[in-house]
Amino acid sequence: MSSPKHISSSSSSFFSRAEWAPSIPRELMAGAVATFALIPEVIAFSFVAGVDPAVGLFASFVISLVIAFVGGRPAMVSAAAGSVALVAAPLVHVHGVQYLFAAGILAGVMQLLFGWLKLGVLMRFVSGSVRTGFVNALAILIFSAQMPHLFGANGATWIMCAVGLLIIYGLPRITTVVPSPLVCIVVLTLLAQWLHLPLKTVADLGALPQGLPQFGLPDVPFNLETLQLIALPALAIAMVGLLESMMTASVVDELTDTPSAKNRECSGLGAANIAASLFGGIAGCGMIGQSVSNVRYGGRGRLSTLFAGAFLLILMVLLKPWVSQVPVAALVAIMVMVSASTFDWGSLRTLAKHPKLSSTVMLATVAVTVATDNLAAGVGVGVLLSGVFFAFKVSRLLSVTMMESDSAVTYQVRGQVFFASADKFIESFDMRVVAGRDVVIDLHSAHFWDMTALAALEKIEERLRKYGSTVEIVGLKHAVGGGTITSVVRID
Repeated sequence: MSSPKHISSSSSSFFSRAEWAPSIPRELMAGAVATFALIPEVIAFSFVAGVDPAVGLFASFVISLVIAFVGGRPAMVSAAAGSVALVAAPLVHVHGVQYLFAAGILAGVMQLLFGWLKLGVLMRFVSGSVRTGFVNALAILIFSAQMPHLFGANGATWIMCAVGLLIIYGLPRITTVVPSPLVCIVVLTLLAQWLHLPLKTVADLGALPQGLPQFGLPDVPFNLETLQLIALPALAIAMVGLLESMMTASVVDELTDTPSAKNRECSGLGAANIAASLFGGIAGCGMIGQSVSNVRYGGRGRLSTLFAGAFLLILMVLLKPWVSQVPVAALVAIMVMVSASTFDWGSLRTLAKHPKLSSTVMLATVAVTVATDNLAAGVGVGVLLSGVFFAFKVSRLLSVTMMESDSAVTYQVRGQVFFASADKFIESFDMRVVAGRDVVIDLHSAHFWDMTALAALEKIEERLRKYGSTVEIVGLKHAVGGGTITSVVRID
């Protein structure tokens, strides 16, 4: 059954049927499915971050509500996610949840500025190797965060976790009508109650929602010291959230064959995170698994995103007594599944086949992230290495060929001349060989990218004249793209 064609916000009215609900029944059904997929993961991510489940649930409700109106990718589900939870956990552990709310507001402001300045295009500079490293590091960190709940735990916890994994991976072989993580929670909770097993439950992790979230500013001193404490965590939350949301938006773009407004998604995420933090929730971002579920069950408009958040809060308030009895072992099993499904196992098989520099970037991203517990640091190092390696590759494409004749010596330059290849360019000219002769430097097949390249050409001309040579430079205007040249070297 073909789905109604989605019309992007750039080409249709914001409040049009196509933008919000091409098919209302399917939007509601898809949103409900996404909600059931959200419940276990949001609670699990909350205890990864070290906050009460209510903090994650409030955040997911508010983020879904706001992003449905101001986001740039219809049908994408955003909520309290694992990547942001991992970044937030150290701040919560050291300074408390109120500082997390303050960091969430600051991160939202950064994301708003990112979108308003139309910097979404910068995500194109995050290479595939860095994205793979980011995903793999995220998977490793999620998995390692579960270990404290297993090491030193009683035998019942280990057995229930194993049963949970069996349900999660076994049920889809029989049916996919109901999300297997939800079945895992139901079955393990009933078993724990029936057998009276000594297991830690969600109620032991913290408070569940009592009603609607309440508006309020973070209870922190508004001074420079607080800003210094939250600045780096906020930057990490902002960048990790943007990266995962952009990746999720790209996945939904491919599934629906429609474009999305990436800059609007950046600013929309910022507004959603500010709102979530002001209502006592953790910052969040796009969730790939839930977004894919939403689209596969027919979600194409903003209504599915809105309903997923609203339905989540309704269920949590109505089912709070039952949810409080869910064993932590069930959440651990779900997070282990999330970790395994997040990891790009194909990247291990192709590690030796891919270019060594690309593989190095991916491994460095993973290593730095795992070593620092900071996804933003890993991505930063990966992007830096990608840039350095790219410059190295391009610099090797430069060639300078010397051709001698009775009248002159001609140097034909081919390739890219910039800061990384400027020294090689200079070293290609042997002043002693051409001393006192006429020299022609042909730049028609070269491209000069920056002032370092022009300075190198100027230095070569000065040296040649110092050795008594006459110098003619041809093709420089072509080599710099026809722009205005401020260098003192002569242009043909």
